[in-house]
Amino acid sequence: MNAQTEHFLIEGAVGPLQCALDLPDPEALTAPIGLALVAHPHPLYGGTMDNKVTQTLARTFTGLGYATVRMNFRGVGQSAGIHDSGIGETDDMALLLEQMRKRFPGLPVALAGFSFGTFVQACLQQRLIANNHPAERLVLVGAAAGKWAMPEIPDNTILIHGELDDTIPLSAVLDWLRPQDIPVTVIPGADHFFHRRLHHIKQLVSSLWDKA
Repeated sequence: MNAQTEHFLIEGAVGPLQCALDLPDPEALTAPIGLALVAHPHPLYGGTMDNKVTQTLARTFTGLGYATVRMNFRGVGQSAGIHDSGIGETDDMALLLEQMRKRFPGLPVALAGFSFGTFVQACLQQRLIANNHPAERLVLVGAAAGKWAMPEIPDNTILIHGELDDTIPLSAVLDWLRPQDIPVTVIPGADHFFHRRLHHIKQLVSSLWDKA
């Protein structure tokens, strides 16, 4: 993402997984105030950790003071394995979180994702809740409702969706959220990939983050 990005591999269940870590303001002497994991869109449709929405989320969290880590899912870039319909990907994200918690002990955790990545992060949060170690908050952009069996999410989750998303229709997201009574912020005129509207994602997450 920038010259300060640290690229590294972790050993997953099916082989190495390619990761990238960005720290907030590398020239500052202050330590990160939190740890954020960002998940990318569907790997079978060109999704990678360098996707523009994924990078926008990463930049947003580093701007908020978080150590921010991304990972290429199985079969993408230098990551081994093949797509596992979200199950193995959730396992891999859990492993990455475990390793990052060792590197940055005691920090609050945020989970963010775009499209397919929202399914992975929502599933991971359910695991963390079951283990009494939930992330402090989720940020889900283009939530994959209707495409994947999205689980329930905490009511402080930040959700952002494009009005004109023809990959994941807004109506499917509303149907998923309605029983949970959770609001979603809709960006007028935005498509699934938020072309020319990426700045809205950063502005919204930054402004809403401290309003849990």
